[in-house]
Amino acid sequence: MNEREIPGLSDRDPREVVEVYRPREHREVVEVYTRPLPGGCRPKLPVRPRRRRSRRGLWVFLACFGLTAALALTAALARFWWRDGPQAEYYPEDGWEESPQGVSIPTYPIGQDVTLTVGNAPGAVLTPQEIYRTVNPAVVTVMAPLSDGSGVSVGTGVIFTADGYILTNYHVVDGGTSCAVALDTGVQYDARYVAGDAEKDLAILKVEGEGLPTATFGDSDLLTVGDPVYAIGNPLGVELRGTFTDGIVSAIDRDVQVDDHTMTLIQTNVALNSGNSGGPLINQYGQVVGINVIKMSSRYSNVEGLGFAIPSASMERMVNDLLAFGEVTPEPLLGVSVSIQGAAFPDGSVGVEVMEVTPGSAADLAGIRVGDYILTAGGVEIDSSRTLLRVRRQYHVGEELPMTLLRDGTLLETALLLSQGVE
Repeated sequence: MNEREIPGLSDRDPREVVEVYRPREHREVVEVYTRPLPGGCRPKLPVRPRRRRSRRGLWVFLACFGLTAALALTAALARFWWRDGPQAEYYPEDGWEESPQGVSIPTYPIGQDVTLTVGNAPGAVLTPQEIYRTVNPAVVTVMAPLSDGSGVSVGTGVIFTADGYILTNYHVVDGGTSCAVALDTGVQYDARYVAGDAEKDLAILKVEGEGLPTATFGDSDLLTVGDPVYAIGNPLGVELRGTFTDGIVSAIDRDVQVDDHTMTLIQTNVALNSGNSGGPLINQYGQVVGINVIKMSSRYSNVEGLGFAIPSASMERMVNDLLAFGEVTPEPLLGVSVSIQGAAFPDGSVGVEVMEVTPGSAADLAGIRVGDYILTAGGVEIDSSRTLLRVRRQYHVGEELPMTLLRDGTLLETALLLSQGVE
């Protein structure tokens, strides 16, 4: 294209870069950058007899066009081929081994009457700066030299008691022979291993300290899609420790297949990278509502903004089991399906409707029927299926769960002897 074909070119500064769009019929729009010769516009050449034009440029163009078309076709076929196949996989941030290696870190005794408390009422909404100042002192860097000599596993942890109990991911310390944690101030402590569960990917550490900064744990069941959330961690190792990132809740109760088991997690677009594992996912009130655990990665394409965290509501029972028994005990099954939202009654009570009862289950043996309304369980008013699930998490197999039912306008009292399945 010469200068006369570009209106207004003669008025331009000859040194500027001119962006020219040359759409061709049935082809994509090509973005071309044209740079004038040094010293000004290209000078006009004297007229000479027209020569036969070389076709070399045409062949080069056709070769490039053919190569581009072939690459586009290959990409399209690849997308078609993989559309029904496994396009992405979930990976823990620090290279979770498919088979746990075991922890040989010096231990600290269980059964010390320590508990993790979750569900504090939200306070005032905090600014991101206030959230960082509030939570960051309780976030630690976790460093565990590995038994196979391959290096040091680096992750993140959260202090939840002033005397030094720390929550992190199991895969951060898996294979570790010793462990050290560092506060945001740089103060470092030797840590001992309390307990952990590879499948739940939770581990508890203990350091000897007093008056340590602690994080407050909030109720993840109160989260809704679109809520702002934040993360603090050590992406890519200790050099970037204390990194603060933000995003939103992308989904709740997301079932994710990790190796051979399913984890129900919070999905978020907060930036998570290697080293963030075990760190806090924080709500807008400065409360920890999850422990960051994995992100989605793909061998076939770039995947960004797909991170996942263990919700605090389900984590509470598991952590307290680890503290008390050294292992996560099986969750009891009620054997009922109920409505998601509760119904209100003229006397002001609320209850969820029983939609299905599993034969031989604890609910069936307790006489619960389809059409009943569960008003209370364990002394707690049941206004939604989530509330009932939360109450169930507080109980163990073999315990009795008292319930108040409403059946055809009549109040009934019953108790479920909790079990792992049906009889």
